[in-house]
Amino acid sequence: MPRFRRPEMSLLLLLILFSGPLFQTRALRVGINYGQIANNLPNPTRVVSILQSLNISKVKLYDADPNVLTAFANSEIEFIIGISNDNIVNMVDPTKAQAWIKQNVQPYIPQTRVTCITVGNEILTGNDTTMITNLLPAMQSVHQALVTLGLDKQVNVSTAHSVGILGDSYPPSSGSFSPQLAGYIQPLINFHSEVKSPFLINAYPFFAYKDDPKSIPLEYVLFEPNSGVTDPNTNLTYDNMLYAQIDSVYSAIKAMGHTDVDVKISETGWPSKGDPDEVGATIQNAQLYNGNLLQRIAMNQGTPMKPNVPVDVYVFALFNEDLKPGPASERNYGLFYPDGQPVYSIGNDQSFQGVYLSSSPSTKIQVKSNFLGLAIAAVMLTLI
Repeated sequence: MPRFRRPEMSLLLLLILFSGPLFQTRALRVGINYGQIANNLPNPTRVVSILQSLNISKVKLYDADPNVLTAFANSEIEFIIGISNDNIVNMVDPTKAQAWIKQNVQPYIPQTRVTCITVGNEILTGNDTTMITNLLPAMQSVHQALVTLGLDKQVNVSTAHSVGILGDSYPPSSGSFSPQLAGYIQPLINFHSEVKSPFLINAYPFFAYKDDPKSIPLEYVLFEPNSGVTDPNTNLTYDNMLYAQIDSVYSAIKAMGHTDVDVKISETGWPSKGDPDEVGATIQNAQLYNGNLLQRIAMNQGTPMKPNVPVDVYVFALFNEDLKPGPASERNYGLFYPDGQPVYSIGNDQSFQGVYLSSSPSTKIQVKSNFLGLAIAAVMLTLI
């Protein structure tokens, strides 16, 4: 591809971003997890351009990185920021909770749109009983600090759970939380209801397929055409596992006496590479999972149990992260390599058809994919 001078590059970027009908309407209801367990990622200022080119309006961090929050000032991108697991016990102390808010939230508002704080990640499915017992008190303390500082109307408080908190997930209408965790989850749900904050779930159909590929149809976990699974209690048919998991959580919350708590997917994704025993971890499957999911989100589609409530999802993740421990899949969930190159293009549905771009009389760049395919071309131009 020829290299452009800056003025030409900027003009072409604008043409790309505003030529398609999707970009003339609204940002897609999708967020992205911006993990940073890597030593080769672009600086946050560059990431601002990437996300704006992707038309993504929501970002989830696992910390409160001041470099990121400063870089995204006046970007109109909403942020979920995180309090780390090892800081939960400290947050029980109201003085320490308020100090954390003053240092990590207050200086950046309103220029950076921080809308939610997650207190820990997947605490209830861990083995640390001290963190488990202190999770809700820490959340309450952080919320009270926001109230004291007059920020509670702008910023809510939650925590992200693994789907492992479910005891029963099938059929979705019979979803229930693990009996061993019910005593902790009931007061958590009461808290969410009281402060009007979302119940966050990290859901990965990949794990279910990897563990039992002979019993679980690949098409069912990838949103591909399939006969689906019918809930015998409601006669609702599910054509994908993620939506069944979401409705299982709604059912479990309802069983605890609440229908006023929203469920949001704080993480979901599919790895493009894995170890030999990680069945299904391929570029093709990652492309299908994320592409099909984004098409569903673009249609404002709800689950069978909540058809009028659009699914709210944060895709995992923006970049491959080379320093993450664990199996190879952990380092290969990104939509992008750290140098800004896409790991794969997403989707080929005609409703997301892009445009044809001409970079010179002799060189043509064809962009035939969905909104991310179109945006990826724009991103690549910003990285030249």
